[in-house]
Amino acid sequence: MESPEFCSDSQDGESAFSDVPFAPEPLVYAVMAAFREDPSPLKLNLGIGVYRTEEGKPFVLNVVRRVEQLLVNDLPAIKENRVTTVQCVAGCGSLRVGAEFLAKHYHQKSVYIPKPTYSNHPNFFSSVGLVVKTYRYYDLATHGLDFQGLLEDLSFAPPGSIVLLQACGHNPTGVDPTIQEWEQIRQFIRSKGLLPFFDSAYQGLVSGNLDADAQSVRLFVTDGGESLIAQSYSKNMALYGERVGALLIVCKTAEVAIEVESQLKLVIRPMYSNPPIHGASMVTAILKDREMYNEWTSDLKKMNDRLINIRQKLVNTLCDKGTPGDWSHIIRQVGMYSLSGLSQDQIAFITKEYHVYMSSDGRISMAGLSSRTVPHLVEAIHAAVTRVI
Repeated sequence: MESPEFCSDSQDGESAFSDVPFAPEPLVYAVMAAFREDPSPLKLNLGIGVYRTEEGKPFVLNVVRRVEQLLVNDLPAIKENRVTTVQCVAGCGSLRVGAEFLAKHYHQKSVYIPKPTYSNHPNFFSSVGLVVKTYRYYDLATHGLDFQGLLEDLSFAPPGSIVLLQACGHNPTGVDPTIQEWEQIRQFIRSKGLLPFFDSAYQGLVSGNLDADAQSVRLFVTDGGESLIAQSYSKNMALYGERVGALLIVCKTAEVAIEVESQLKLVIRPMYSNPPIHGASMVTAILKDREMYNEWTSDLKKMNDRLINIRQKLVNTLCDKGTPGDWSHIIRQVGMYSLSGLSQDQIAFITKEYHVYMSSDGRISMAGLSSRTVPHLVEAIHAAVTRVI
């Protein structure tokens, strides 16, 4: 008896997915691929936001080596059991679960995201049918926050609209509101009846202090209103591959929180059913042990100090070189990123001639730099701004 032929939906044996169009790689992945293929010993990867040491190696915290949620604070919402928390697959998974929950159970279907923002943000919301709109955030002229533009754009948002906010270390700009501006934003959002959804991916890596970097979120949690928070431990605990994150939803009452959690479980069930335990166990061990917690916060301060020093060294070297332009915004910006202001043509020139890779929007991952590689980047930037219009 002959063996049966392979069955296919099409008569001629073509794949049932033949008509699925090719999707281009996300920009950051394309940059990474180009970097890997470049044989130059001078190549420098400033595209991906992974914290690295002065030697350019991934940094693994000693406390994480030893132990292979957001910090629990005495906030009224927590005491009153108004916060429901589910473990998710890193920050991306937390945002995606939150987006689907809102799409299924929230009456307003519009979400406002900052312009610019993390390139993956629109995908989390559009993939579940929410309508993605933008609000002004970055002022190209000042390389700072367009605060009035932000408020003006959100003033046109219909009541109940979802507003995505980056808690600290804004990606890609490195520009954060001051605490006074955050308070004005909070008052404005609450007065308009908007729903805040925080993405907290860099807590501790902006000021070096976990509490200071959580101030924006806590303003909203303590005012009695409702909000969502997507928390990631990928950057601040260097748990990139473990994919540890959490989605927190702050509700009006404990009863509502119970109902919300029951629906979150139904959202999660067909996605990943249950989250991995290994990385979460590491996070839990660190947060519960005072000695390890102190070591972690000390390491965060060292990491943050290095980022600040690299920013200063980059600007100083650009000034010493006499590179045209005002580069002081690099120092004013915070966290892991800086929006350099370089054009796409200048970035293409830098990549081709100097083997330096970064996003086409000019975002520099400061953690990808070291004291040794700053001079090479400065040579590249100087050449680009003097030779490429």
